[in-house]
Amino acid sequence: MDRSLWQTFLDEELRPRILTRRTAQLVLTAGVAVVSILVGVWLFAPPQNRAEEGLEYAASVEADAPGLSPMVEFDDSAVLAVHVAGEVVSSGVHELPAGSRVIDAITAAEGPTSDAELDALNLAEFLADGDRIYVPAAQEVEGDSLLVLESGVGTSININRASASELEALPGVGPATADQIVRDRETNGLFASVDELTRVSGIGPATVEKLRDLASV
Repeated sequence: MDRSLWQTFLDEELRPRILTRRTAQLVLTAGVAVVSILVGVWLFAPPQNRAEEGLEYAASVEADAPGLSPMVEFDDSAVLAVHVAGEVVSSGVHELPAGSRVIDAITAAEGPTSDAELDALNLAEFLADGDRIYVPAAQEVEGDSLLVLESGVGTSININRASASELEALPGVGPATADQIVRDRETNGLFASVDELTRVSGIGPATVEKLRDLASV
């Protein structure tokens, strides 16, 4: 085709058909759509450094959250002073590292005697500074009751406030004796000391010595 004819065709036939108002509207609409998509991607896609900061923050929160640690943590430099009494070879105050358990305290006291009833204690219980552990003799333990680990100022049984059933946890005190203790303090008043338990029928000095470390007023 002659160049002049081709130019005439473009100018008079093809260009008017393409460059119409509708075509311009379509091109403009498409351009606006593309720009909108690009702006949306830029706005809603977080920068890389923000995503990394978010991950680091989540990791720190998880690490600091209570109850998520699979193990109990102790201060390795802390030292516990624990009083071990009863049926052990070397009773008295022993120093143990933090995280020690009842069995560790008994071991520190050179172990139990042949009369000790270790099943009366929770040997796996953790210790705290100032705890007192009493290892009873087999004949002192009635039934399957578990002796309570004494902590802080002590959790010994108060003979002036304990009920009859609570008094039965004391060595050498059965149901009948426990009832007599309750009746005696109601009749004669509160006990001034553990030694005054001898005023109760059936309780002598030998029994008082057995329960002295577990009773209080």
